[in-house]
Amino acid sequence: MSNETEQYEAPMRRAFDLATRGPLIGGNPQVGCVLVDHDGTIVAEGWHHGAGTPHAEIVALSALPKGMDAHGLTAVVTLEPCNHTGRTGPCSVALIAAGVERVVYSVKDPGATSGHGAQRLAEAGIAVGHGLLEAEGEALLHPWIEVMRRGRPWVTVKWASTLDGRAAAADGSSQWITGAAARQLVHEQREASDAILVGTGTVLADDPSLTARGDAGELMPHQPLPVVVGERAIPATAKLHAHPRGVLETHSRDLAAILNELQKIDVRRVYVEGGPTLASAIIAAGFADEYAIYLSPALLGGPMLAVGDLGIPTMDGIRRLQIDRIEQLGDDLFIAATPKAATPKPATPKEG
Repeated sequence: MSNETEQYEAPMRRAFDLATRGPLIGGNPQVGCVLVDHDGTIVAEGWHHGAGTPHAEIVALSALPKGMDAHGLTAVVTLEPCNHTGRTGPCSVALIAAGVERVVYSVKDPGATSGHGAQRLAEAGIAVGHGLLEAEGEALLHPWIEVMRRGRPWVTVKWASTLDGRAAAADGSSQWITGAAARQLVHEQREASDAILVGTGTVLADDPSLTARGDAGELMPHQPLPVVVGERAIPATAKLHAHPRGVLETHSRDLAAILNELQKIDVRRVYVEGGPTLASAIIAAGFADEYAIYLSPALLGGPMLAVGDLGIPTMDGIRRLQIDRIEQLGDDLFIAATPKAATPKPATPKEG
């Protein structure tokens, strides 16, 4: 990063702070933007409020003080300005029309259609700096970037179990393994998701409502879409039919196809609550991007494991995780983890 763009580190950090005010859910990333004058003073700022609303750059331009225009200003943005028309117009075009002198962004837009805004800006004669605090920008946008690169939603696999790994008693009963504090965090994680995946077996056994609820049982502002994985239809009396978002029955067990279809309807974050059969299938297929694990200090024994067969016959195939966070919730533990990159095996020396 050149000295010219290093002067924008403080404004970029402000843009990061603004970006986090935007929603995690929906098809669009969290983006922040500040407009800076030649003295380095922030004169306007904005962030993206969610799909279908103006992008951060447009919000910042609209926030300029009365009588001031953008000529000669620098736009500092967390993500490369978009270059396509979707629900809103291209931010690159809006910045050009506004007359900004320079654009500095942190992370390149990996989208095939939304990317290349920097090229359009440069072709219009606007100075462009990129890669400022890129590691921090990548961390902020990591799930969204991975969604764009892989073409499928970010998948969180959740389970609650006893310390000996049981998700239910031998008779199938499972309420409640964990306490109230742990269950409330689950509701918060549901609200931060676009969809909840559940298997038909879980619907038939537990008849869950899969709503996101507050401490007093009230519905939270955002409700994830319940998605039922499996070929069987769920009963007409199932509680899911009363869900505020309705219910999507896939009538399929093809996880890759299901995730692909969810991506097409702007589902970016999927929360898997479908019991051991669905969780194991997601993990075995390599679709688990992170884990939300709730452990109760209790023992049940018996056959009702939280995770079933992963198709791993030997230790060579073990799925190792990186622990990202551990939190005590009442008597329970919450563990946030992500898959750990496999360590290449050293080559076996040849004889002779």
